[in-house]
Amino acid sequence: MIEDLAALLAPVTPATFFAEHYDKAPLHVRGDAAKFAQVLSWRQINRLLDMSHIWTSTSLKLVLDSQAIPAEQFCTRATSRDNAAVLQPDAKLVQAWIAKGASAVMNDVDSLTPGLAGISAALEGAGLGKAQANVYISWQSHKAFHTHYDTHDVWAVQVEGEKSWNIWEGRAEYPIPHPVFRGQPQSHHDQARGRLRGVVHMKAGDLLYLPRGWYHDALAEAPSSVHVAYGVHAPLGMDLMNMLAERVLYDAEFRKPLPRQDGTASATFALTQRAGLLGQRLQELCRDPKVLQVLAQFVANYRFSRGGYDILAARGLGSSAAGGLGSTTATDGDAPGWRILAPGAKPVRRGADWVMKTAQGGVTVSPLEAEATIWLFGKPEVTEAELIARAPGIDAPALLARLEAAGLLARAA
Repeated sequence: MIEDLAALLAPVTPATFFAEHYDKAPLHVRGDAAKFAQVLSWRQINRLLDMSHIWTSTSLKLVLDSQAIPAEQFCTRATSRDNAAVLQPDAKLVQAWIAKGASAVMNDVDSLTPGLAGISAALEGAGLGKAQANVYISWQSHKAFHTHYDTHDVWAVQVEGEKSWNIWEGRAEYPIPHPVFRGQPQSHHDQARGRLRGVVHMKAGDLLYLPRGWYHDALAEAPSSVHVAYGVHAPLGMDLMNMLAERVLYDAEFRKPLPRQDGTASATFALTQRAGLLGQRLQELCRDPKVLQVLAQFVANYRFSRGGYDILAARGLGSSAAGGLGSTTATDGDAPGWRILAPGAKPVRRGADWVMKTAQGGVTVSPLEAEATIWLFGKPEVTEAELIARAPGIDAPALLARLEAAGLLARAA
């Protein structure tokens, strides 16, 4: 589980990141397939989407070859839990579009699983700002989005498959989510992106950091690709202006009417003088210790409020988080799975035994285990219960532990 910025960036250190890349230049960090295995898996994607009532035409979107698919074409009209009319994604319609190559975008998922929330906490805990995450599921040869920039820093976490990112030299100067920036035509972006800086080939376990405004586009290179894009919104100078707007309510100079304008030189002079006076008062407010204290607290605490519940502890009945009174055994649908890191691997016969080859040597398996591993490595992920059902005659926990130790699979979310 990713717990802090150091674990997210490893082997790059936070010190190197802040000195050479933060708000300066893109960074690609290579990792192994196990690094983000507990962030998100196909099993969890399906499980989240099966929670039909939480998805709407806003939180789940489909895009085919850079064209957004109208909600009416993958949603049906339904009644929400509070009896309101809503457009709700329909599994059959969604999967029909996916069969054609449509990319799926799951918005605002940054707290829906422990793995997703862990990276959110790591980014926010480093003081980088509010971390909001979307999942992008895409397919080979189908590009979801044209070249563009984002109005926030992007941290792309590759959890499945492979994807190539074109990183361009152009960078918009600190754009914000405002129509002035969001209304720019594609022709503007195609010209402003400049020359190609390089291509980053992302594999499962890789991380890509892009500063706000940096032009990019991406295309899946494997049969499938899943990455989680964390948009990190830092506090801005405009936030100080919002604070000052509240503070000037208590300053009579800002409540006075501005000098009436009748076209005379004296009226223009009076308005100029008043504007200068108000600007001076704003400057004084920006140096006010109380204002600076509020500003410092605002920046230090700039993160989303999420988590922190422990219902039993609130009643003094122990901690449900620690598995105490009231804890339940997870069902197979909730149970963590195992991600296959060597898909298609097969055991080879050596005397009376079978061996699964690894980079460090091999794992010896019995004939029954050999048969089970052929099935196991033909799947993207599996649970212990599924392996037991498939091969009841083997010690499934022991086999999974040996394969994990050998680096052939990893615990998934």
